[in-house]
Amino acid sequence: MTTITDSRDLAAREYDAFAGLAPLVFIIFCSFTAIAMGLPVLSIEVHEHLGFGTATAGLVIGAQSVATVLTRHFAGTLADGSGPKTAVLLGLPLTALGGLAHFAAALLPASPWLSLAILVLGRLLLGVAESLFLTGTMSWGIARLGAQRTGKVMAWQGIAMYAAIGFGAPFGLAVWRQFGFAGVAIATILLPLVAALIAIAPRAVPGMAIERVPFHRVVALIWRPGLVLGFATAPFAAMAGFLALDYGSKGWEGAGLALSAFAASYILVRLFFAHLPDRMGGLRVACVSLIIECLGQIVLFAAPSATIAFLGATLSGIGFSLVFPAMGVEATRRVPSAQRGRAVGNFIAFFDVALGITGPAAGLLAATAGYASIFLAGAISLGLALLALLGTARMRAA
Repeated sequence: MTTITDSRDLAAREYDAFAGLAPLVFIIFCSFTAIAMGLPVLSIEVHEHLGFGTATAGLVIGAQSVATVLTRHFAGTLADGSGPKTAVLLGLPLTALGGLAHFAAALLPASPWLSLAILVLGRLLLGVAESLFLTGTMSWGIARLGAQRTGKVMAWQGIAMYAAIGFGAPFGLAVWRQFGFAGVAIATILLPLVAALIAIAPRAVPGMAIERVPFHRVVALIWRPGLVLGFATAPFAAMAGFLALDYGSKGWEGAGLALSAFAASYILVRLFFAHLPDRMGGLRVACVSLIIECLGQIVLFAAPSATIAFLGATLSGIGFSLVFPAMGVEATRRVPSAQRGRAVGNFIAFFDVALGITGPAAGLLAATAGYASIFLAGAISLGLALLALLGTARMRAA
């Protein structure tokens, strides 16, 4: 009888978790799909339609990341003070406004420089919007499910984010071929508005009367877990950008399959093991994950064939999958509930910074030492992540 009762209780808790997370996962999927749709076509618009160079196209794309990093703390402060639902309901219309700027740049009879300026404005709006809706949904999910399920919240919302990126890029290209850049812009307007309709229904979590906490005090609480996340993210970013070039330089086929293996292993681990950081603790899960990811990078560096490289990409996906939720558990563990939004926002910023730095650094390394050296650097980065994890463990023991 006790076993049956326990099973029913477990089923009820899992249903409650699903009901609490499902609308937030849908919100993230819709809003990130809107952002991802423009990524593969922005460079085409800037270079071929407006006539600017590829470096300018890169700056336009990167403007969003800069705005995102610079506004993470603000987004967290808003989520803490006014409630995470407020941050989400502000971020989603801002995403639509970013799409409206893209639409204006596509159709207004303006000079190339004015169109470029409007595009940059749109990217900046999308950057601020991402800070708001991602930080808000993370904080909202933790508040709805409880701090003891922080890892599950971050894992499932991460699945939604990466699924949206994986779906949004090819979908954006398909829409662009059929309807042009204006069609992509219209989708960027409509998708976050659909997400906003979904966001209205769930019960809001009230904000708290909070003291003004300086940025450096929040960062002081979460920088060690954030550093682990940053070092673990760098190999992923480098592999996503340069694995295909590494395959091509060696005359191998199947780079797309290797990247798909990374994505599939990443998602499957999160689907079946998202509960581990909450149950076993973030430190243990992160330690095992970093070792597996490091092994994957070493295999990629030394791979004598495409088959072995495929294995390395798969191991990298398995290892990287739970680092974010595991360190998210550690980042929020010692933070008062009144500062949780700011802690989440600043923690995610380490991921943003790692993505922004890795691309140029990996490109420079590849130019001087070859593509394979990127994976050796990835293994070294993961060694540094393990050292940072040791520092996190010592901080927790103190």
